[in-house]
Amino acid sequence: MLFDDASAEFHGFFERHYAELARFAHLLTGEADAADDLAADALLALWRRWDRLRAAEQPLAYARGVVANLARARIRSSVRERRRITLFWSHRSERIEGPDVAAVVDVRTALARLPFRKRVCVVLRHAFDLSERDTALALGVSVGTVKSQTSKGMAELERMLGARAAGELVTGRRSR
Repeated sequence: MLFDDASAEFHGFFERHYAELARFAHLLTGEADAADDLAADALLALWRRWDRLRAAEQPLAYARGVVANLARARIRSSVRERRRITLFWSHRSERIEGPDVAAVVDVRTALARLPFRKRVCVVLRHAFDLSERDTALALGVSVGTVKSQTSKGMAELERMLGARAAGELVTGRRSR
């Protein structure tokens, strides 16, 4: 199969970054099945604009922003669906008043409890080791916003998981 230059460049971009974008989507949504779809949808959106994006300095930053926006839309849709289900079943008397405090809270559950902007900043900064500048570029926000949202997000994770556990779980590294 013959590729023109743009197709070959995009194919290379896809091969280099698809797995990372899918992992990013998984960490944002907590849904492994949705992660591949979100990464594919983001790359499809990039392909449609590839002629303009191929000349950009940071097409990966743009791709991360697209994944973040798609993940946000998916989360909002899920929340609306859960609300509809809750309203439908609200007549039932069997209600759970709160979370099971005896259960162990893993990092995905803790991340899911963070507001989206804090979650995306924490994931990009700590799980993907992006700089504050690169994170700001990917999200289309200021470096100051990245700093404050990351700091507040990590503080919330530390409160939920404990300081040492939060750092280990977010980065995936264990101290020895």
